[in-house]
Amino acid sequence: MAEAVPAKRPPLGLVALVLIAGGALVASAGYFIENPSVGFAGRWVAIAGFVAYGLKRRSLTAWILVSMAVGAEIGHDWPAVGQGARILSQIFLKLIKTIIAPLLFGTLVVGIAGHTNLRQVGRLGVKSLIYFEVVTTLALFIGLAAINITRAGVGVVQPEALESTGIAAVEQTTADVILHVFPENIARAVAEGQVLQIVVFSVLFGIALALLPEPKRRPMLDFAGSLAETMFKFTNIVMYFAPIGVGAAIAYTVGHMGLGILVSLFKLLATLYLALTFFLLFVLLPIALMARVPIRRFLAAIAEPVSIAFATTSSEAALPLAMERLEQLGVPRPIVAFVMPTGYSFNLDGTTLYLSLASIFVAQAAGIHLSFSQQLLIVFTLMLTSKGVAGVPRAALVILLGTAASFNLPEWPILAILGIDELMDMARTSVNVLGNCLATVVIARSEGAFQDTPASTAPGHIQGGLATEAQRHGGS
Repeated sequence: MAEAVPAKRPPLGLVALVLIAGGALVASAGYFIENPSVGFAGRWVAIAGFVAYGLKRRSLTAWILVSMAVGAEIGHDWPAVGQGARILSQIFLKLIKTIIAPLLFGTLVVGIAGHTNLRQVGRLGVKSLIYFEVVTTLALFIGLAAINITRAGVGVVQPEALESTGIAAVEQTTADVILHVFPENIARAVAEGQVLQIVVFSVLFGIALALLPEPKRRPMLDFAGSLAETMFKFTNIVMYFAPIGVGAAIAYTVGHMGLGILVSLFKLLATLYLALTFFLLFVLLPIALMARVPIRRFLAAIAEPVSIAFATTSSEAALPLAMERLEQLGVPRPIVAFVMPTGYSFNLDGTTLYLSLASIFVAQAAGIHLSFSQQLLIVFTLMLTSKGVAGVPRAALVILLGTAASFNLPEWPILAILGIDELMDMARTSVNVLGNCLATVVIARSEGAFQDTPASTAPGHIQGGLATEAQRHGGS
């Protein structure tokens, strides 16, 4: 007697597709017939489809996307639960921030002290700063053009009552920006998360170590190498918590903001997102093509770091994972360790675009006409003040308040846009991370160090330093 053949289970991907499509249709029907219960059921059926998709893909990127959908729905359906979930996202951010200082120290020291060609370190610095300045200047002018085209601030009515930001305006001088680069106490720089100061200390430490004789240099070099290896493993462990932390961050954002606030300031929000999209397509994409960056591999490598940056509105949260993914992509670790953290102070593309756009929005909302020359003056001021603010809480808001004070613009339009600041912060932080990742690949390509077919070594493998041009081409 023939044995019964068990029925085949439908593919998990098909199940996910059916649940998502069916849930979306039911949710849409609930909206049109004005039945919240039907909409609620439809949305959760769709989310069950996303969970099935995550089970099929079994990748960090997929589970981060799933957690964002779940978090948004929890924040929408149960705002109090969403707001209470904030502690989970704060735990994730705290764990990430513990990684940054030792990771940067270890990778930079190994990259610099692992060879004797210190000229290349200087060359990397010069190339990076020129690239950062050109790209951020383009971002400033794109923001300026976008807000003048849409005139999103015109017609905005001053609300009767606005809560204070609780943040004092800071007018930065040139001296302040320069002094901010250099640490006076490395322990304080680490405690305050001053990324650029940690980089400066690590670079000088690496140069000093490179000047020592081999017997005295080797023990510290081995320690720095082991430290870097350990922190990459630490990152891998923390990333298991990323979907929970990211989902909690989205739940909190939706839970305490709601969705109604989008209506009143939708034009400003749309202007920012469209301007950032234009910047990605017509500035960063041409740069990537000219530098012969493998676009598909690059996007696959940065998908997870950018997703984390979007959900948490923190560039720092994405830094360790972004460094690891770029190394897997084919960028030598010393270049990743130098360019990425430096860009966190000098290459904030999304933030600089937002600042120029928001500054003119403030004037438009207040009914103050600014001539083109006055707008240019604001842009040139932002070119200076937007640099060197890494580690400053709500840095963009601090700089925006300082700029408004410098040009005698009222504060109330800034307070009015605070309601959607987190949604704008998501976009600009994502572009900051993407722009820094691209800058790192471009600089590596310019040095002839980018590996189009990266070696099959693990991402934690220490590369012994920056090779010279002559060494790369077989010279002495």
